[in-house]
Amino acid sequence: MKSLHTVTFILVVVGALNWGLVGLSGLIGAGNWNVVNLLLGSWPVVENLVYLLVGLSAVGINTSSFGNKTHKSDLWVLSLREGTCQI
Repeated sequence: MKSLHTVTFILVVVGALNWGLVGLSGLIGAGNWNVVNLLLGSWPVVENLVYLLVGLSAVGINTSSFGNKTHKSDLWVLSLREGTCQI
């Protein structure tokens, strides 16, 4: 299960960074910075599959965060919430 959590976490981070770049490029008018589209634009089915996997990963992480299990990779988030994180 830990490896599945790691993969979903990575997909969500990649998706968030991608949408951040899309928003930034839209604000400054610098063209298309959609990395998924730039890498997989010639394969629209694969591109849509990546978007679907990112969305499902976000749903999976959100639903698993309401469970009783806490993964070690999530401890920094909990420590940030509690104010005990030392950077």
